[in-house]
Amino acid sequence: MSKICCFTGHRKILRDEMIRLPEILDKVLESLIWQGVSTFRAGGAIGFDTVAALAVIEKKEAYPEIKLDLELPCKDQSDGWSDDDKRVYEYVISQADSISYTCEKYRKGCMYERNRRLVDGADFCVAFCSSEKGGSAYTVNYAKNHGVTVINVYEIVKTCINNA
Repeated sequence: MSKICCFTGHRKILRDEMIRLPEILDKVLESLIWQGVSTFRAGGAIGFDTVAALAVIEKKEAYPEIKLDLELPCKDQSDGWSDDDKRVYEYVISQADSISYTCEKYRKGCMYERNRRLVDGADFCVAFCSSEKGGSAYTVNYAKNHGVTVINVYEIVKTCINNA
């Protein structure tokens, strides 16, 4: 039976963390694919969501059976983003296997609703979460409370930095 993994994480990732993140994320994705994960859900935000989505797109070359599903909060999510961030966002959208929106236009609560949709029905949640507050922490706690296995790659990244 095919399994589902969702992603959640911070928008801002420090340079030292970003240097180590792709290799760690690659290993985690490889392990999840071997455990039967074939669907990966991302929320489309700047930061970890984008890094994770790009990693899945790259993995699709070796594993064409895996899918990238985007659960986006609203169609105007990228309003106010830089041109570079919008270009990457459009690329991720163009590579997605499916896209769904919580609502047409941004409204209060749509991000949290999107986060719950990411988690609902998932078997795993790969997080980049360093705080006990905010949307990523909310999503991690929601996942734990719903029996989803959480893998916080932030902890792995921090361990690598501290041992360097």
